[in-house]
Amino acid sequence: MFKESLEKYGSLNALASKKNGKWEKITFSEYYCLSRKAAKSFLKLGLERFHSVAILGFNAPEWFISAVGAVFAGGIVTGIYTTNSPEACHYIAHDSKTNVMVVENQKQLEKIMQIWDHLPHLKAVVLYKDSIAERHPNLYTMEEFLELGDDIPDITLDDVINSQKPNQCCVLIYTSGTTGKPKGAMLSHDNITWTSAHCSRAGDMQPAEVQQESIVSYLPLSHIAAQIYDLWTGIKWGEQVYFAEPDALKGSLINTLKEVQPTSHMGVPRVWEKIMEKIKDASAQSGFLKKKMLSWAMALSLERNLNGSSSSDLKQLWARLADSLVLAKLRRALGLSCCHKHFCGAAPLTTETLHFFLGLNIPLYEAYGMSETTGPHCLSGPHLYRQHSCGKPAPGCRVKLLDKDTEGHGEICFWGRTVFMGYLNMEDRTKEAFDEEGWLHSGDLGKLDKDGFLYVTGRIKDLIITAGGENVPPVPIENTVKKELPIVSNAMVIGDKKKFLSMFLTLKTELDPDTSEPTDILTEQARDFCQKIGSKATRVSEIVATRDQAVFVAIQEGIDRVNSTATNRVHCIQKWRVLPRDFSISGGELGPTMKLKRLSVLEKYREEVDSFYEEQEVSQPSTKKDL
Repeated sequence: MFKESLEKYGSLNALASKKNGKWEKITFSEYYCLSRKAAKSFLKLGLERFHSVAILGFNAPEWFISAVGAVFAGGIVTGIYTTNSPEACHYIAHDSKTNVMVVENQKQLEKIMQIWDHLPHLKAVVLYKDSIAERHPNLYTMEEFLELGDDIPDITLDDVINSQKPNQCCVLIYTSGTTGKPKGAMLSHDNITWTSAHCSRAGDMQPAEVQQESIVSYLPLSHIAAQIYDLWTGIKWGEQVYFAEPDALKGSLINTLKEVQPTSHMGVPRVWEKIMEKIKDASAQSGFLKKKMLSWAMALSLERNLNGSSSSDLKQLWARLADSLVLAKLRRALGLSCCHKHFCGAAPLTTETLHFFLGLNIPLYEAYGMSETTGPHCLSGPHLYRQHSCGKPAPGCRVKLLDKDTEGHGEICFWGRTVFMGYLNMEDRTKEAFDEEGWLHSGDLGKLDKDGFLYVTGRIKDLIITAGGENVPPVPIENTVKKELPIVSNAMVIGDKKKFLSMFLTLKTELDPDTSEPTDILTEQARDFCQKIGSKATRVSEIVATRDQAVFVAIQEGIDRVNSTATNRVHCIQKWRVLPRDFSISGGELGPTMKLKRLSVLEKYREEVDSFYEEQEVSQPSTKKDL
């Protein structure tokens, strides 16, 4: 795959990273040469076939070069989340028989120094950002590492490359898993090359001979979504990849987007939500006229996007005018004025987020898959879009629904060349994942429309089964609560094996610019909400400590409105509680892609959950206040 691209795109820029405030770029030819150098150095250090090179660090050219070099040398690329503890790093490095560890900086190196003695397969560690503070045997800087294999002949490396087969494993993706130990999903050369070729084209990514795509790499590369989108697809179609700063998700991403003006951009829902909250906050602080102009332009754009060509000619004209006068400027300020494709994956999008961006004339194309399907199995794109749908299976891939209910919802099952080889060292778990006919079971619920568009409607494990045996999908209720109450950041329904449903709420707060942790200070939008209902609160602690009457009444009224639209009484929220802190990755409530870890939340707030159910169920859900 790389050699093919080399012939077509050799002289084009491939990777760009910021050094001392300037973009430094390397071409595909240089990228390929550096990857071969890395491969020879891995061989020199004793990388064994099917043993892993584990990479622990933020996205950088060195990450890509190490990954490609590891594959060339017959090893397996294993990404490790930068947020992992030393114990979690040990588990993955031990499970994958890591021979060489590539780490970003001193902070990550310290984790590995703590566990090195307990990793019998680990032969060397390479540091790619910082200089080495204290020398240690078999610890190298990136520069030193790349020179190590200079005396290895090309033919030795070529023999290793030529001996590899399409059905052999070359990438391990450890699923963060909401329960139990992480599972290492084994992806083959064929999984990677086939998915890069077909799934990206289904999403309308262009080959560089038509138009070179430019993208910004910032999501964790240990997650399959970023790895397939940034790294492997980048090689396949000759894309130019710009690396964001490590503090991208703390606020610097927009600056990078403005400089790069990418042609395509991918974000998990939380990233798009954060952009939406930023715009809302900025709008709340702007003058009356600006506010009015934006809401006028967004309303026209949303109507046009929802109704399509059925809008009248005059409305279409007004919408185009609003776009050029107002929305185009806003897209430029976001760094998205050259962006033709905006992708979203890894978790479901709320209607509010979807509609907000349609109001900015930014359709978000949802993709759907798992680590076990090499990322995207179903995709939306400019030519394949339906609201709330994840599009259709990529060409040559299939989807079927099992055990459908009366409304056509069933478990989504996958078949095709995206489907993984199995879990490393977990034969039983692999057998559980597949049925007798070879279909991979997702554990997700979905439905297909008459044209074959897939809609993901929930997760089987997330389904709440009440004490009365009623099945309640929590996500639609949670999304409706967030829509009704703009002060709410996260809502989580509780009620498995319980007599009634209750709910945890967290409020929208500003993030600490250094740590990205949620602070106690309410966002502009949340403070706005408080003012409108007659509360002077500016912090979560004030609201919780004083049980702020105005806020609590407003929340109860919002929940009453949600309950009034419930399918039946069982789906009503009877009790709720505002938690003192928003959910976060470091708090353990969110996974690395900002996905809610329900079991962790239940464990962390077990006493609060128990307090909901200490009393008898009340007769009228709408009158029950927070306990």
